Amino acid sequence: MKNRLSLVLYRLYRAMKKTPLLLLLLLLSGSATFAQAPRLDSALTYLHDRGLFNGVVLLAENGKVVYQKNYGITDIRNPQPLQVSSAFNLASVSKQFVCAMICLLQENGRLGFDDKVQKHLPEFPYPDITVRQLMNHTSGVPEYFDFCIRYTGALDTIDNQTILQLFANVKPPLDFTPGEKWQYSNTGYVVLGSLIEKLSGKSIADYFSEKITRPLGLKNTYIFHLKMKSSPQNRVYGFRREDGKNKLDDLMRFDGIVGDGNVYSSAEDLLKWTQALHGGKLLKAASLAEMMKPAPLNDGTTFPYGFGLGFNCGAKCAAHTGGWVGFLNLLWTDFDKKRTLVVLSNGGSAAGIQAGQQFMKGEKIQLPQTQLIDNVQLIDGSGSPARRAAVRLMGNRIWETGDLKPFNNEPVFDGKGQVLAPGFIDTHSHHFWALDEDPTLLPALSQGITTIVTGQDGSSEPMDSLVAAVKKQPVSINVASYTGHTSLRLDAMGMGSFRRHATAEEVEKMKANLKSELEKGSLGLCTGLEYERAFYSNRDEVLALAKIAGEAGGRYMSHIRSEDINIEDAIDEIIHIGREAKLPVQVSHIKVAMKSKWESSRGIVVAMQAARSEGIDITADCYPYDFWLSTLKVLFPNRDYDNLASAEFACRELFDPTQSRLPAFLPNPAYKGKTVAEVARLRNETPAQTLVWLIAEADRYDAAHPDADGRTEGIMGKSMLETDIANFLAWPHTNICSDGDPVSHPRGHGAFPRVLAKYVREQKLLPLETAIHKMTALSAEHTGIKNRGLVTNGYFADLVLFDPATVQDNSTADNPTALASGITAVWVNGQLVFENGKATGKKPGLVVRR
Repeated sequence: MKNRLSLVLYRLYRAMKKTPLLLLLLLLSGSATFAQAPRLDSALTYLHDRGLFNGVVLLAENGKVVYQKNYGITDIRNPQPLQVSSAFNLASVSKQFVCAMICLLQENGRLGFDDKVQKHLPEFPYPDITVRQLMNHTSGVPEYFDFCIRYTGALDTIDNQTILQLFANVKPPLDFTPGEKWQYSNTGYVVLGSLIEKLSGKSIADYFSEKITRPLGLKNTYIFHLKMKSSPQNRVYGFRREDGKNKLDDLMRFDGIVGDGNVYSSAEDLLKWTQALHGGKLLKAASLAEMMKPAPLNDGTTFPYGFGLGFNCGAKCAAHTGGWVGFLNLLWTDFDKKRTLVVLSNGGSAAGIQAGQQFMKGEKIQLPQTQLIDNVQLIDGSGSPARRAAVRLMGNRIWETGDLKPFNNEPVFDGKGQVLAPGFIDTHSHHFWALDEDPTLLPALSQGITTIVTGQDGSSEPMDSLVAAVKKQPVSINVASYTGHTSLRLDAMGMGSFRRHATAEEVEKMKANLKSELEKGSLGLCTGLEYERAFYSNRDEVLALAKIAGEAGGRYMSHIRSEDINIEDAIDEIIHIGREAKLPVQVSHIKVAMKSKWESSRGIVVAMQAARSEGIDITADCYPYDFWLSTLKVLFPNRDYDNLASAEFACRELFDPTQSRLPAFLPNPAYKGKTVAEVARLRNETPAQTLVWLIAEADRYDAAHPDADGRTEGIMGKSMLETDIANFLAWPHTNICSDGDPVSHPRGHGAFPRVLAKYVREQKLLPLETAIHKMTALSAEHTGIKNRGLVTNGYFADLVLFDPATVQDNSTADNPTALASGITAVWVNGQLVFENGKATGKKPGLVVRR
């Protein structure tokens, strides 16, 4: 770990050492009572027992230690118990020591707080930045991490001179005008470290010892970095817990630097330090007052951060956190109540300092809850082979996977050797409209679906309405949404005027509304171009909207303009949109729904793969059925609904009247469930004549009942070939969807189990790991959903447990609402929502935003 910089470590560095969010939590003073110290001890003991705290805590009131305890070891390679004298890497808690040294130099006349840095360090490339602005993070100097990674080698140990020279050579632009705002900057403190050495004429370590540690009697406080020849004996080493095992996580190639970190100290020394600093034993009153001033900004406002100290309510409290490699620390002093808390940890978890923050603010300490899912065959969604493992959850996330043992009193779910996979993501769903009747969305949940994607076929609810609906009626699974082109179109053009091309003004209105929805978290644009209300749009209208989605980082999904007679042109259109709009495009529920074009799936796959080789990110989703559900009108590609010849063509090429049934027909409910051929026999007509009559009758009914709730007519059309379905499912860029609703088509209750039963277990078209990948990680990738779709540490705990030997879809055209079997349990955001064939009633589902 010392000689390499991994992306993981870099992100940890930025998150913990750069980001001020954790620090900002400290800026509120609280009302903790020290008689409640056992509450803190109980919390830290709980955390230590779960591998979430390894460190030292010290609590003082009126200068006296009222509670002190050590939890754990100094070094995983040579485990020795921690002591109150153990010296931890303070990370960013180091910054107040650096500022104190600058104050001492100011008191000795070596510099002024408002001196330009260039006065003392001519190579510093920014002429307008002052020493004060470096100390209170208002300089605008960018972080050095990206530049070091770009311009230095993996074996280089970075020091202060490296940073100064790099900035002098590259001269990266400032993030903002100095004094314009507050933004945490480690670079500024590296420069301050160099400034101390320049003005003192000594190494910063020697100056620190001479001016601070020796005068104050800090026996376990010092500066250490990798450019030094030897390591102090009482130095604590960082580590992290990873999948149940401890791994060294200590200094690495950035740690030749000092200033933004690499001061070491013990809990007892930090108490002495705080008392000396704020008690006037080190600095003059004027210097301390400067150190405690909020950062002044150019607009006359201030930010509650001084010289290496964060505070609020004037000078009533001062606090700082620090995080680097395995170290996470907290130093908090409440001047009003004369209390100090020191939390030093080296185990890679922030749980200890979070508990300390809550304690000092007088809040209830929120302890992370864990649970273990044990004894499973883990298929993680990546396509990798199954492996025996356990998975531990913490709150709503996956914490660790591997060979894990239960903690004391930890809930354990016995997987009994079944398959544990990421929760299935249904990229094309119509389940959400049943929210009010069934907030568990059981038809989806019982399939193992943990996230549904709505806004399909061009119709959507506004994002605000979606969020409000879930807030009003919590749901058991997650919901994401596209923005529907048809919905945008009707809003811009009106219900009576959609059978034409949109005007330029109407397209502009659609673009503005789409942009607003994307800003609120819509996944992108979804079209239903085969349906009448969108069919009359031209390519330019759709392309203009797709470009808006692409500019926002969104995606384009389409029920393409034709799935039968003009399918080649429809595929060409979506490829054209992907090429011109430069965004990912997806064909919804891909199919070949015309008899004379059966077995053309190979050519379609070749065309899409060729587009991918051109750089167009085109994908598809597919459901595992050879019959679809839609309106009767899609059977008339030319929209000539009263043309008997067209109806005869439809009966011959586009669907099988003897196997295609009406799931609903409001003008005559007796026809519900009957095939078109059966209705034709009742009417003594040909199926073509009946098809024309059904559409005309539905239109008459709609005209007479404008407020009718639900689709007046529909058809489950038998028109696909099994070979084509298999070809589409096998394409590596096709993910699984249901296109299901809660009542009409068996896919709404059985799509995902059907893939596992028919195409994995029976036909062996897909390996189980590949099928799971197509239901999870690939689905997340195709929709832009983050942190879901994989069983990996840090992802949301959406999981499904099932028996691959018995999983089975049971829904049929005659009984479309029969629940699947073989799905044992489902977790959404860490909560068990389905078990033993029933919803548990928990509703932890979230609105997932782009």
